[in-house]
Amino acid sequence: MIRNLIGRLIHNIMPGHRTRDGGMILGPVSYLDCIVFCIFLAPQLIWNVGLIATIKCVLEALPFSPFVRTASPFEDFVIRCVRYAFANIPPNIGRVFFSKQVALPFLRFRMLRHGYLRSPVHWREHVTANFRGIWVMKDPLADPDVVLYYAHGGGFSMGSAYFYLEFLLTWLSVLSSSGFKNPAIFALDYTLVPDASYPTQIHEAIEGYRYVLKVARDPAIVCVSGDSAGATLMLSLLLHLSCKDPKAKRYGVGLPMPGLAVLISPWTTLVSPRHTNTTSDYLDAEQLSTYGKQFSGNKISWSDPLVSPGCCHDAAWWKRASPSKGIFIAYGEEEVFAPEVHDLTARLNKAGVWVRSEVAPGGIHAWPVASLFLSTSREKRLKGVNDLTKEIRQRLSGGLDAGENKSEGVIDF
Repeated sequence: MIRNLIGRLIHNIMPGHRTRDGGMILGPVSYLDCIVFCIFLAPQLIWNVGLIATIKCVLEALPFSPFVRTASPFEDFVIRCVRYAFANIPPNIGRVFFSKQVALPFLRFRMLRHGYLRSPVHWREHVTANFRGIWVMKDPLADPDVVLYYAHGGGFSMGSAYFYLEFLLTWLSVLSSSGFKNPAIFALDYTLVPDASYPTQIHEAIEGYRYVLKVARDPAIVCVSGDSAGATLMLSLLLHLSCKDPKAKRYGVGLPMPGLAVLISPWTTLVSPRHTNTTSDYLDAEQLSTYGKQFSGNKISWSDPLVSPGCCHDAAWWKRASPSKGIFIAYGEEEVFAPEVHDLTARLNKAGVWVRSEVAPGGIHAWPVASLFLSTSREKRLKGVNDLTKEIRQRLSGGLDAGENKSEGVIDF
């Protein structure tokens, strides 16, 4: 009773967004949230990196570089920091920013600030000897009617499923509001570089996929998804599942293909001369090349299609690798990956794969994810998630058939 009274009091003071079906969509990130995030971050940096290294990193980060043409002041400030950090801060420091020890208490603070003492959406950790991740479910006691299998971004060196948890909770709420009766999401928390390199991550991705198939019971309701490096991992998963070369080091052969792939700003080619910095995007081409080579490992060529999917030019292979309802890709016009993503889309289209891409005008890397945290209006924050959900709803509900509407569109995320 006391907990309920406190919850009501907090909710009246700082209301959140409760969906009609019991979902949860928190309000915009504020400067207060940023301050609290830094409070959670500081001790973790000192503990994991050291006091001197932390102070040095903060001092070096003070002069920021110019940023983006379409950003609000808050978006501009945050992404200036992200851009500097991506290019200059060592991954062992950057990964602390996105770690469970920082991201989880920060999410709980944001929930409390919006009137939630506990999440109205069920989620739990799932850990085995072969893989780990987070399940997000509307009703854990019922069979799902759609399962999103998600891999996070971060250059394979940073990021965690916990940092993406608010994004995933929001996405589940939107999926439920769109008409799915019992959506579920499994977010893979794969091993980061340099703790391990390829093929560790693909092993974990395949074991996670095997488990998702058991829960879903029907591969046709499974949608593989991810952003940036996570989207790369999902493309690699599709190529592994469909590989017929007996000489290749392939994994997961024999497992059924999923129903759909929905990818956000995929890092299609790990190392590419077409990766060039833009005036808007926060990614750094030189650092990406370093991350790509580290992920591929010393004994693996970063031009191997099973490692770097953009290097696959075999039309028949891509045709086999396509989910039954095809592939949808969302990316930004201004991002470093844009030329390679455009080329891959054209290659898939030519191969007869059901593929469609949406390009955000002036958009930067992984904007459907970033905008949830950076934008101020509810409409803009949810625009990307709503469009991704609409695509899933249309494809998996049988509204679109393979071979139709193979076009590249423009959408303002």
